[in-house]
Amino acid sequence: MKSSGSSGARGIGRWMMILSWVLLLVLMSFLFSNILERQNNPNRDPVSLQDNQGNSQVVLKRNRAGHYVASGRINGHPVLFLLDTGATDVAISDELAERLELPRGRQILSQTANGTVVSWRTRLAEVGLGDITLRDVSASILPGMEGNDVLLGMSFLKRLEWTQRGNQLTLKKL
Repeated sequence: MKSSGSSGARGIGRWMMILSWVLLLVLMSFLFSNILERQNNPNRDPVSLQDNQGNSQVVLKRNRAGHYVASGRINGHPVLFLLDTGATDVAISDELAERLELPRGRQILSQTANGTVVSWRTRLAEVGLGDITLRDVSASILPGMEGNDVLLGMSFLKRLEWTQRGNQLTLKKL
């Protein structure tokens, strides 16, 4: 006849093993999501430098998909930029514009990859990427975009000098 203490110890041991596996799976999930995030955005903390004249420069690395993605700021709020030389303005989602309390200006039609959409003009008091900060930047609020992702278009980029070498893009404030 088995003692009840022996079966109780086996039950606790089984639960400890299950808990260990669950903890291992949670840690592995966290590790892999962090690796995937770094592959999508290798510029979470963009590298900022000063040139010989004291001008700010930011060096970005291309992600696995071949895009330049970087963490930045709009009016002091963190956002994720996708550099887009094909976008006339900085393009912001409706949701983000509401959170940033951006005023909707004149309604316009915008040409996007998904066709023509109605959008609204607005101005951004401040756009920052690393140590580069520009003020009074033209932007468009696009209702079809989602989340914190922002297309960093030519209304920002045309005010910078940029050089691409290999998988790096250097942006320099003029």
